[in-house]
Amino acid sequence: MRTLTTSVLFSFQQLLKVLCGLGLLLTLQSPVLAEEAPDVFMQRLSSDMLDTVRKDPALKAGDLQKIAALVDTRLVEHINFKRMTASAVGPAWRQATPEQQKRLIEEFKVLLMRSYSGALAQVKDNYSIVVKPVRAAPTDTELVVRSELRGGNEPVAIDYRLEKTPDTASGWRIYNFNLLGVWLVDNYRSQFSQEINAKGIDGLIATLAERNKANNRK
Repeated sequence: MRTLTTSVLFSFQQLLKVLCGLGLLLTLQSPVLAEEAPDVFMQRLSSDMLDTVRKDPALKAGDLQKIAALVDTRLVEHINFKRMTASAVGPAWRQATPEQQKRLIEEFKVLLMRSYSGALAQVKDNYSIVVKPVRAAPTDTELVVRSELRGGNEPVAIDYRLEKTPDTASGWRIYNFNLLGVWLVDNYRSQFSQEINAKGIDGLIATLAERNKANNRK
């Protein structure tokens, strides 16, 4: 049975395509109207990220400190890391203590951001994101936004799951995304389940922490 430390959850190229499409880092500097349309939100977020990376050599080189600072100041409100982590951990999340849940969120976030830092170095000037129109009712609280990353040999389809929230200026927050038919959180869930069954919640935390430390030494 493969463990989290030996399995490859997403290939580097897959992560590159997802994370470039996701636009993980930035919001526009100008004010944003409340309850922004979900497709407009994703187009804005994705395009702004690509433009910013092109202009910033440190981001393009994967400067971890600069990425971390940007994530803390501009990303947190747009990604529901708690929901992503809870879903990836599965039923065991409810048995975890508040401190364990906090550690899981922290380590999972670092794992994703480390992958993102490597992807930034591969961003090309000709990359672009095209978000497809969404037909959503005013009462919809969760929906899927579909897009394409263009600039490579072929367009890459990327889907996002968004939840409506009053806690952000845009009115939306991302909690999962899909590349080539694979939802990120679902993919992690099978790996986390194996780790929890073998070592418990503390074992999963330790494995994630060790993996993040090993990545930082590279």
